[in-house]
Amino acid sequence: MYRFLLSRQWVILTLAALLLIPAMIRLGIWQMHRYDERTARNQLVSAALSADPVPVERLTSPGHTVTSAERYRTVTAKGRFDTDDEVVVRRRTNGDDEIGYHVLTPFVLNDGKVLLVNRGWIPADRTSQTAFPEVPAPPAGELTVTGRLMPDETTEASGIKNLQGLPDRQIMLIDSAREARRLDAEVLGGYLVLTSPDPEGDTPQQLGEPGDEDAALNYAYAIQWWLFAAGVPVGWVVLVRRERRDRLARAARPTAAEAEPARV
Repeated sequence: MYRFLLSRQWVILTLAALLLIPAMIRLGIWQMHRYDERTARNQLVSAALSADPVPVERLTSPGHTVTSAERYRTVTAKGRFDTDDEVVVRRRTNGDDEIGYHVLTPFVLNDGKVLLVNRGWIPADRTSQTAFPEVPAPPAGELTVTGRLMPDETTEASGIKNLQGLPDRQIMLIDSAREARRLDAEVLGGYLVLTSPDPEGDTPQQLGEPGDEDAALNYAYAIQWWLFAAGVPVGWVVLVRRERRDRLARAARPTAAEAEPARV
C-alpha cells in the first residue's frame, strides 16, 4: 500500500523534504555563528568600556587603523580645540531618531598632532540644508578631553554613501586620512567620541554608550531552524500515514455494483 510513494507528486514532495532538512540545519548553524560573533563583540565592547583610560597616542597614531580591540577604549588627550577647521557630519540621528549633524572638531595636541573629536549631535536647520549650522563653541584654551576611541567610518561598515559635492564644511563620513589632507596636518587614525568635559547647556548632545547586540536572538533562531528541520521528517511520516489510511478506506468501500441490492 506504499506504491503511491512512487507517484510523481510524492517523489517531488519527498525530494523537497530531503532538500529542506540540510538547508534548515545549515541555517541553524549560520545563526549559531552569528551568535558567537555577536557574543564575542559584546565581550570586546564590555572589556574596552571597563578598561582604564590611557593617553590617546598609546593606542593610535597618524595612519593607524583602530582595531576591534581598541574600539571603544577610553582615552585622554591634552590640547586645544580648533573651531576654525570644524566640520559637521550629515544625516546623523539622536536617541529620538531626529535627523541632524555630528560636530567634528579638530583637537590640536601639545605635540602638534591632531585628534578628530566628535563632540555630539545638533539638530539640522529646517530652513537650509546647505548653510553651515550654528554650532555651540567648545571650551577655549588648553584642556584635557576624555572619550571613546573609534575607527574611521567606511561605507562598507556604516552603509552611508560618501557623497561628493557637499556644501562647504559638511562631510558624510569621518575619515582621518581625508581630514589629514584637508587640514594639511598629522591626524591620528580614528576619532574620539567625547565624554568629558560636558558641553554647556547640554549641546551638542553627547553620544550614548553602545548597547549590547542581541546575541540571544540568534541563539533562538538557531533552535527554531533545527526544530523546523526535525519537524520535516515528522510531517512527512504523518502525511504518508494519512495518505495510506485514506487509500485503505477508499479500497474498503463497496463499489456501486456491490452496494446495489440483488433483484429477485
